[in-house]
Amino acid sequence: MPRYDAKRIETKWQTYWDQRETFKVGEFVEGKDKLYVLDMFPYPSGEGLHVGHPEGYTATDIVCRHARMQGKQVLHPMGWDAFGLPAEQHAIKTGTPPRITTQKNIDTFRRQLKMLGFSYDWSREFSTTDPDYFRWTQWIFLQLFDSWFDAEFEWTGPDGKQRVGRARPISELPIPEKVQAAGEDAIRHYQNRHRLAYQHEAPVNWCPKLGTVLANEEIIDGKSERGGHPVERIPLRQWMLRITKYGDRLIDGLEGLDWSESIKSLQKNWIGRSEGAEVDFYVGSGEADADLDQGFASWKSSRSETGFPEDSEADVLRVYTTRPDTLFGATYMVLAPEHEFVDRLTTTEQKQAVETYRKQAALKSDLDRTDLAKEKTGVFTGSYAINPVNGEKIPVWIADYVLISYGTGAIMAVPAHDLRDWEFAVEFDLPIIPVVEPPANYEPSKEEQALETEIAGEKRTPFSGMGSAIHSGEFDGMQTADFKKEITARLVAQGLGKGAVNYRLRDWLFSRQHFWGEPFPIWHELDDNGKITGLMRPDPEESLPVELPEMKEYKSAGTPEPPLSSAPDEWLYKTDTDGKRLLREVNSMPQWAGSCWYYLRFADPENSERFIDPENEKNWLPVDLYIGGGEHAVLHLLYARFWHQVLFDRGHVTCPEPFQKLVNQGMILGDVELTGFQQLDGTWISAKDVTESDDSETKWIEKSSGAPVNIVSLEADQVQKQGENFVLVDHPEISVNSRAYKMSKSRGNVINPDVVVEQYGADALRMYEMFMGPLEATKPWSMSGVDGVSRFLGRVWRLIIDEKQEEVTLSEAITDDKPDEDQLRILHKTIKAVSEDIEKLSFNTAISRMMEFTNAMGPLKSRSKEVLSDFVLLLSPFAPHIAEELWSILGHTESLAYQPWPEYDEALLQESVVEIPVQVNGKLRSKVSVAADADQATMQQTAEQDETIAQHLEGKTIVKAIVIPGRLINFVVK
Repeated sequence: MPRYDAKRIETKWQTYWDQRETFKVGEFVEGKDKLYVLDMFPYPSGEGLHVGHPEGYTATDIVCRHARMQGKQVLHPMGWDAFGLPAEQHAIKTGTPPRITTQKNIDTFRRQLKMLGFSYDWSREFSTTDPDYFRWTQWIFLQLFDSWFDAEFEWTGPDGKQRVGRARPISELPIPEKVQAAGEDAIRHYQNRHRLAYQHEAPVNWCPKLGTVLANEEIIDGKSERGGHPVERIPLRQWMLRITKYGDRLIDGLEGLDWSESIKSLQKNWIGRSEGAEVDFYVGSGEADADLDQGFASWKSSRSETGFPEDSEADVLRVYTTRPDTLFGATYMVLAPEHEFVDRLTTTEQKQAVETYRKQAALKSDLDRTDLAKEKTGVFTGSYAINPVNGEKIPVWIADYVLISYGTGAIMAVPAHDLRDWEFAVEFDLPIIPVVEPPANYEPSKEEQALETEIAGEKRTPFSGMGSAIHSGEFDGMQTADFKKEITARLVAQGLGKGAVNYRLRDWLFSRQHFWGEPFPIWHELDDNGKITGLMRPDPEESLPVELPEMKEYKSAGTPEPPLSSAPDEWLYKTDTDGKRLLREVNSMPQWAGSCWYYLRFADPENSERFIDPENEKNWLPVDLYIGGGEHAVLHLLYARFWHQVLFDRGHVTCPEPFQKLVNQGMILGDVELTGFQQLDGTWISAKDVTESDDSETKWIEKSSGAPVNIVSLEADQVQKQGENFVLVDHPEISVNSRAYKMSKSRGNVINPDVVVEQYGADALRMYEMFMGPLEATKPWSMSGVDGVSRFLGRVWRLIIDEKQEEVTLSEAITDDKPDEDQLRILHKTIKAVSEDIEKLSFNTAISRMMEFTNAMGPLKSRSKEVLSDFVLLLSPFAPHIAEELWSILGHTESLAYQPWPEYDEALLQESVVEIPVQVNGKLRSKVSVAADADQATMQQTAEQDETIAQHLEGKTIVKAIVIPGRLINFVVK
């Protein structure tokens, strides 16, 4: 019997598509609509896909299949973001080269994606680990290395928009005469300090166990996100990318993008733009400078003539503040423990305390250090700075709540008007001078009230808002906004400060101590003693790619020195044509690098002359629809947009933004877990009467007594729904927990799509994931739900196929006759609904419409082949395998992949006959069927002839007949 056999059908059509390269993109056709749809680059892990992965892939596949049938030329590629730490860790454990492990994982991922019937153009497949690909990743890095950002440059881009600020070739960087006079090496050092890709020795998060530096986002509670290993802060020479120069551009560029407001807000908040001032505090030239006051007077006089220098000088601490109006209230300064001035400013008496504190701070993550709830700690350096606006000498402390990565790593502390500074000042008995008077009738905020402290017999609270100046000399009485402008202008005039914009976003730490990553195309010049001079030379573009060397050991020697520092000498060293001895850069690029520009390469994947041909870039870019997980809503998007904007500035691309429309699919959670609770004697207790415990050993306790309770896992047949809750079948008074969790190996709730496809087929999996709910919602998995969708596909099969026959045969109900009006109406309503829902990405409601169609057509004794053929086309983006099979059985010889998408006829959407409710004195008594265009007289006459209505009207006088065409009839009688 020819039952619906998903495995046979899906294997057949996947082979068909593969052999014929059905979805390969041809030459671009001018004037034809294009659609570039992209899934976020997957990392091919050793575990393969779980059922959460195909959700976004299915959504993009539906959009692409629909678009092809609309006659659009569609670019829908797939590749692999394959550099990464897991393959390197596997190599360290087993000795298996990362490339072999990575290729094996890629093969698994590719097999699974093909198994699900996604219509990718596999001819464009590549991996970030392919030399032909990372050649151009290295080339783009060299564009960054060769660029500086001119913040004042005015220009008009190829999009016709005027801009201020542009990346320009480093050769166009103006060199001060003083630097030019110092010679060629001085010029090169000056250029290096202004490049968009530069080196900087900065405190980094070093994880000895993983043998690499981690970004702040890769650390949780002071430990590595991967593996939970301890992390410490150490200084290390690192590559940085000057993404902060693009802070405003990255914010402004969001304006024209079709992204959700929540994602745009995430980006803006991460960038964290603020306006304020940079101010220099004089600290003198030596440790605890004895003549600080005298030196300050001389320094201030000199500054009034020379102005505020671009770079901070050795005798000052430069701070950034958003509240320059509070300068008169600065009573101490705080440096980050890693600040380069700490050693110099620490007196002999304070040295041991400072060193101890710095070691403790090095073990904390940035998140721990900035936790507002934690106790404030710090140590006095023994030195002082001078407040530039009033000449007051103020102490310099170090404290871990100040981060070297934000601003300048130093702050002026104004405890009267900053909550953290207030807590610190109270803890260490430092002066608190209010310089902002709150508005009349001001009530302290909850946060301010919580810090109320008795000072000199008076209860006081901090005030962090705007008001008017007090204790600020000649500025007393000025409103905050006016004072900020006035004091900034005064600082500029005196050479003591300048207006400044700062960002929460930090320059991008762009190097890793990995083997398995893109090598940097950079050489370091060595002096006669083999030491790095700080001068660098790029690899010539024609020599790219720089490939990784063959190595037997992939692990660092337990130090921050990268594994590549142990590479063979022939890879590490060379002597240039001018005789200069060179050392290759031994850090590698982070995994982010390859995923920053892959969308460009997909448009021209085999070009050996350029990273993308200008015509291909103009034809295909930007990406029209980009779908991926919410975990990439910040960093990946920021980094990719930054690279793209640099390429735009340098004239390599013509569109200013890479991704026009962005959608984050929701997370698919594991199957719902049902949990009950029992007291230790076995008595059931309701879920509402227990709570999670702070004790890691006793996870749940009784609310009333605090007594521990046991957790009992329940099966579905042990519970039943009661209102909004689940209760025990045997004890309906006992409520239980019903919750779905994120899929993880530790919970044992990961669902492998191979298992689902083996049991139900790929079409059932695809349709179920789209039917679960809105694409962007978080949803729990349910195998019973897959089963339900599988049964629906079985009904679709039986709608067309006669299962009683030995061979696959059309149902005897299928007819070539012209479809009747009812069948046409249900078809065209379905076409309209499904078409609109696909455009809105409302795939769950589109599937509901197709289920309604099937329910309506199933009972009919005669079903039009023409109607069912169009329905199969509607089904095909969602369940392409069964659709192709049914299309073929219906007598079509070509694949339906490029068949025209059905169009609906507005006239056929209208009902010819409608059912009208009939009321008597406002109460519903019956319903009658009338022509949709029936006039009022006909409607009333039909209603009066209805047997039930006639009985209600008998012996009564019709006072009034209210007739609303197409909607209602109401007889008012007495």
